[in-house]
Amino acid sequence: MTGAFYDGLAGTYDLMSPDWDAPMARQASQLAEFIPRGARVLDCACGIGTQAIGLALRGYEVVGSDLSPKAASRAVVEASARGVTLPVFAADMRALPFADDSFDVVLAADNALPHLLTAEDVLGALREMRRVLRPGGRLILSTRDYDAIRRERPSSTPPSVGPGRVVWFQLWRWEGDRYELEMFRLTEGDPWNVVVGKARYWAITRHEITDLAERAGFDYVEWLLDAYHHPLFVTPSG
Repeated sequence: MTGAFYDGLAGTYDLMSPDWDAPMARQASQLAEFIPRGARVLDCACGIGTQAIGLALRGYEVVGSDLSPKAASRAVVEASARGVTLPVFAADMRALPFADDSFDVVLAADNALPHLLTAEDVLGALREMRRVLRPGGRLILSTRDYDAIRRERPSSTPPSVGPGRVVWFQLWRWEGDRYELEMFRLTEGDPWNVVVGKARYWAITRHEITDLAERAGFDYVEWLLDAYHHPLFVTPSG
C-alpha cells in the first residue's frame, strides 16, 4: 500500500505547498544545524526530494532512496532542474542497497518511519540505517507528534490549498494505535476532480522509537520538539 500511495502522489506532491521551494529551503536550513559541513548524507525516504534537494543546494553530498520508484525518478529530475546532482535509488529502508559505513548522516524525515507497522519492521529499518552509517555517524528522524495524537485520536486534518486551487485534506480511521489515512486531492473543474489515496501508519510514540533505536545499537537519543515542524530525533555525531 505505501509504495502505491507515494507512486500516486509523485506527480503532485509539490502542490501541497503554495511554493514548494520555500519549505525545501527552510527545512534544509533547519536540518543543517545538525549535519556537519562536508558530511555525506543518505536521505532514505527522500520522496520527490524536499529535504534531499534542499541539502544538496547547501553543498552537501546527498544520496537519496525511496520505496516509490516514481517519487525517486522525480527527485532526480527536480534536482537537475535546480542545478544539483542527486543520485536516487528505489529501495526499502529495511534493505538499503549501500555498503556498510557509507554515510556520515542518515535522514528519514516527515513521518516516513511510521509507515512500518510492527516493532520488528521498525527495528529492521533502524538496524539498516545504523549499518550504513560510519562510526560516529548521526541518525536524524522526524515523525508526527504521536504522543499527543494518540491521546487526541483525530479523525481528519484541516484542508489546505496549493497552487491552482488544489485542495488537500485527510480522513483518519483508527484501529488501536494504527490508523488508515485517506488523502483527498480536489482539483478545480466543473465538476471538481477528486482523487483519493490510502496509506497506513503506526502512531508510534517517542518512547517506543527510542527503545527500538537503543535495541538497534544507538547509544543515546535526543528529541527536539521545536527545531523542526515535526519532533526531531537526533543521535550524537562524532
